[in-house]
Amino acid sequence: MKKAIGLLGGTFDPIHNGHLRPAIELQERLNLAEVRLLPNYIPPHKATPDSAPKHRLAMARLAAEQTPRLVIDDRELMRDRPSYTLETLIELRAELPDTPLCFLMGMDAFCGLNRWHRWQELLEYTHLIVSYRPGYQPHFNSTIKALYQAHGTTESSTLQQHLAGYIYLFNNAQLDISSTQIRSILHQGNNPQYLLPEAVANYIREQRLYQSSVL
Repeated sequence: MKKAIGLLGGTFDPIHNGHLRPAIELQERLNLAEVRLLPNYIPPHKATPDSAPKHRLAMARLAAEQTPRLVIDDRELMRDRPSYTLETLIELRAELPDTPLCFLMGMDAFCGLNRWHRWQELLEYTHLIVSYRPGYQPHFNSTIKALYQAHGTTESSTLQQHLAGYIYLFNNAQLDISSTQIRSILHQGNNPQYLLPEAVANYIREQRLYQSSVL
């Protein structure tokens, strides 16, 4: 069996340090071969992104270039339709039959997992790595509580020993940064420095993204 890889999906509109720092910690603490960033084309659970897919992909690539073991996977952007996580996982499992997959998600998303498309099938293809803030006490509904009781593990080594099927709670100090916050800063003509990689900030400036129409 090959070394596990991590998967982090998102709109990345724009990608920022709040996305990247957890990805780096995930790779290091779970000893993953790589973490793949998967920009969504049209995320089923969120509003249509502000910037075009080509810009979000370009920004993600610029961010990944600065960080070893971060890799861009553009398959969801190529679909040109709403993108479901399960569809991506089925494709990846076919391509990587001997590689454990670790799908990173936030605690809020995990608590609402039973609203995802064909959510009962996810653990057939991947482990779920649930990132949460230190000291946070989650409130699982009965469905999610039963799912965690059946599949939860506290041993990170389990993730390398099995291709899929486990839920691992990943305690990490998350940065209080959001894409919405950055878009608001840029819309007001202000400086987003230190919230996102410099190369991404430069790209946003060059392409005049997220600017107010009155500027």
